[in-house]
Amino acid sequence: MAKITGSSLFPILDSDPPPRVGIARLAASARHADDGHLIEFKSLEVRSILNKSVSKRQLSLAYSINPYRGCEFACRYCYARYTHEFLAPNSEAIVSSHDAFEHEIYLKQNAAWLLEQELRHIDPAQEIALGTATDPYQPIERRARITRSLLEVFSRKSGYRLGIVTKSRLITRDIDLLQQIAARNTLVLHITITTPDNALARILEPRAPRPDLRFEAVRKLRQAGLTTGILCSPLLPGITDSEASLTSMAARAAEAGASFFSAQPLFLKPCSKPTYLAFVSEHFPGLMQDYEERFRHADFAADPYKRELAQIVDRVRRKHGLALRSTDALLTRDTGSARRPPSNVGSMLQEKLFG
Repeated sequence: MAKITGSSLFPILDSDPPPRVGIARLAASARHADDGHLIEFKSLEVRSILNKSVSKRQLSLAYSINPYRGCEFACRYCYARYTHEFLAPNSEAIVSSHDAFEHEIYLKQNAAWLLEQELRHIDPAQEIALGTATDPYQPIERRARITRSLLEVFSRKSGYRLGIVTKSRLITRDIDLLQQIAARNTLVLHITITTPDNALARILEPRAPRPDLRFEAVRKLRQAGLTTGILCSPLLPGITDSEASLTSMAARAAEAGASFFSAQPLFLKPCSKPTYLAFVSEHFPGLMQDYEERFRHADFAADPYKRELAQIVDRVRRKHGLALRSTDALLTRDTGSARRPPSNVGSMLQEKLFG
């Protein structure tokens, strides 16, 4: 009788992927929900909507909420691409997950009901950030309205501290709810505008709203009496990190009546490095050597460079009378003294907000 060699009588079983667990198992059972341009939307059943935050960047936020998993905006520098790795059962799928982040979007189901239950068990004084790993106002929100359902929950609460970050002017749709939330809670809105240059923004953030539309959103939110600042982040070495670029941004921020102005240097996680460096190679090839040296052994900017940028940001902020937000936390405690809204806001509202 011939001797059987090999590791198994049934080698096909050896090649089966490991069983999915946790969020990967939930993603595997997600149902098709909708379609967009080169995008599939899936309905994702989740057990929780409020996430306890753990960050190597030492952000001060305690909890985060992301109504969606994945983001349509496809920003080349996005650090959150890694979140799709948790949906992948094997290493090959993890590699492809970096691109899947912008082509396969998961809609979290029963989000408002989950939030209502979970808020009962946390200290309202702790910071909550909405939109840390995916934009809560990406285009699918127009139909899915998950973010709005979450705001409806907060509008019935008192004493919470909520920070929201987005690149989308769609946030102005919810001014009614945002005003209700701000009346009984601490609410700070952050609009990310990486560059005022529409042409650069189109190749850097392919499916995000134009910068001029984001500035207009800031203006509308401020006119509605809402504390709203601009995040000019990330600052891209050799592209948007010059004093001239930051001066232009700060001037536009002041013109829009922004409550504060903040800017932080680029950092490249392994999940975002290939996508971003491909962008640099295609559009700014002369900077490739500099980028390779900067990020060869570290994901974060070197301390001397960070200090230099902080000094530039401080100068342009002071020049244009913009309030300080000295950390990169997406929250409510460190926003400096709020600027007054544009002059067409009534004096009674100004007295209520700033008196």
